[in-house]
Amino acid sequence: MEGEGRASRARSSGLPAGGAGGDCPGGAAPLPGSSGSSALLPAEVLDLDEDEDDLEVFSKDASLMDMNSFSPMMPTSPLSMINQVKFEDEPDLKDLFITVDEPESHVTTIETFITYRIITKTSRGEFDSSEFEVRRRYQDFLWLKEKLEEAHPTLIIPPLPEKFIVKGMVERFNDDFIETRRKALHKFLNRIADHPTLTFNEDFKVFLTAQAWELSSHKKQGPGLLSRMGQTVRSVALSMRGVKSRPEEFMEMNNFIEIFSHKINLIDKISQRIYKEERDYFDEMKEYGPIHILWSASEEDLVDPLKGVASCLDKCCKATEKRMSGLSEALLPVVHEYVLYSEMLMGVMKRRDQIQAELDSKVEALTSKKADTDLLTEEIGKLEDKVECANNALKADWERWRQNMQNDIKSAFIDMAEENICYYEQCLATWESFLTSQTDLHLEEASEDKF
Repeated sequence: MEGEGRASRARSSGLPAGGAGGDCPGGAAPLPGSSGSSALLPAEVLDLDEDEDDLEVFSKDASLMDMNSFSPMMPTSPLSMINQVKFEDEPDLKDLFITVDEPESHVTTIETFITYRIITKTSRGEFDSSEFEVRRRYQDFLWLKEKLEEAHPTLIIPPLPEKFIVKGMVERFNDDFIETRRKALHKFLNRIADHPTLTFNEDFKVFLTAQAWELSSHKKQGPGLLSRMGQTVRSVALSMRGVKSRPEEFMEMNNFIEIFSHKINLIDKISQRIYKEERDYFDEMKEYGPIHILWSASEEDLVDPLKGVASCLDKCCKATEKRMSGLSEALLPVVHEYVLYSEMLMGVMKRRDQIQAELDSKVEALTSKKADTDLLTEEIGKLEDKVECANNALKADWERWRQNMQNDIKSAFIDMAEENICYYEQCLATWESFLTSQTDLHLEEASEDKF
């Protein structure tokens, strides 16, 4: 039953049945529905020609994780596997619900930080209860992201919001920043929960269920500092060495990522600038209407027109505020999330290349007979399986991510278009009503003059 559940989920997600990024007994199976080269979006996607000056953004680069760990944590209980079984004509059944809310400030003698309440509700058998409530700070989310990258180096891990923010835009602990981060953390956890492989990661389960002291104890497990430093040095060395011949499909993938990164960063910068200009316009408009009211007090013959203009400005001001809210809640977070995704994709490609570079170095050593040939032959066989697993995992997750990206971007742009239509129609109707009232008043006055 366990194999059937895993295979069923693999069919519905496009991932290899053995678990993307995991061990592949007997060699990795060919990727279902894939050909020699992955179908990429055209290079014209999000095409903009003008260049923009860079904004100064403070962000913390994530260190490259260990390339050797390929051990996805799949569920082992029969009940959990039954919950996963999905027939072709049945909709997806969601069995993990996560909410991030109630940010709380903590002040100590050493630091000030924010924790967030995380409520998890689930029907999965591998959980000890159906509901959990814990509090986590940003560092805990960062730990989870690093553990996922370590366990699944060629899966596309959802991005976290930056630790630092755009200079001069917002203070670190003001309400707007905290709420923006809360929403981003909520999306981060729910994207993991919806992922066909990451959702069963053991560290993810610990993150959702363990109390603070239990999580702290769990973090101390694993390789020590010296071991991690050695792994990092080896990863850097393999990265510097590079790969001799990257497969064509990954060359296309890398080219797409570079183009996508440039375009989405450009759109993000322009969108942020438009939002700032819109806010400046809104602030000016709020002061514009009251001036007409004050003016009407000293112009007896213009009282009605001036008050009418003030009323129109007030309605347009409210419509502008609603439009800005839609922009900040619908478009901007989606665009910026995919800016962060573009950085994550570059990291995934580097880790894939490092795995292949490790294989290339062993093949080169065998060719030059610099070491025990029998030992090298055995290591090369294992590395070939590892590379094939990594490649299949990335190809499957790439198609899944690409489809999600297209849906998210398209939906955000459609929502923006509808918001704009609604805004301009509302403002147009407001001013047309004013003009009609003034025209009717003018006709009445002209008629009275004739008599």
